[in-house]
Amino acid sequence: MLKIILIAVVVAIVGVLVFAATRPDSFVVTRTAVIDAPPETLEGMVSDFHQWAAWSPWEKLDPGMTRTYGGPASGVGATYAWVGNDKVGSGSMEIETVTPGREVVFGLHFLKPFKADNTGRFVFEPQGAGATKVTWSMSGKNPYIAKLMGLVFNMDQVIGKDFEKGLADMKVAAERRA
Repeated sequence: MLKIILIAVVVAIVGVLVFAATRPDSFVVTRTAVIDAPPETLEGMVSDFHQWAAWSPWEKLDPGMTRTYGGPASGVGATYAWVGNDKVGSGSMEIETVTPGREVVFGLHFLKPFKADNTGRFVFEPQGAGATKVTWSMSGKNPYIAKLMGLVFNMDQVIGKDFEKGLADMKVAAERRA
């Protein structure tokens, strides 16, 4: 009887490991909001890392977080690195592409709590009467360990909630300026 139970447990574990291997090799998390501000205002809030404190959901998780800025004040080549508590970890970002009033693309490199290299993107689409549709996305590779972890937690839901909060805070900050 013990032998049958042991075989069943081994088969179940192997099944989970094989199933995890079939998960996608990449991921994308995307959220959208309409903000009553022109695209240029929103692009400025994103392409200048100094302005992220007004809306980024992670900035508020660790008031003692160490921040380092480099390169130009904003735009292509601007960098931002952070070292914080367990909630924010550590890593860096660098603005890679700016299409004025339309898009900002940045490299996002996590060191802790896990190492990962992703791409972040903000797309700004005018919606008439001064409003802008803002789409925030993050994409990256999904290594096997992430596929396995994805069986337990849904990255889209976890990161998506942070994006939703960030966009809501961006809306408040941008509309206050407009």
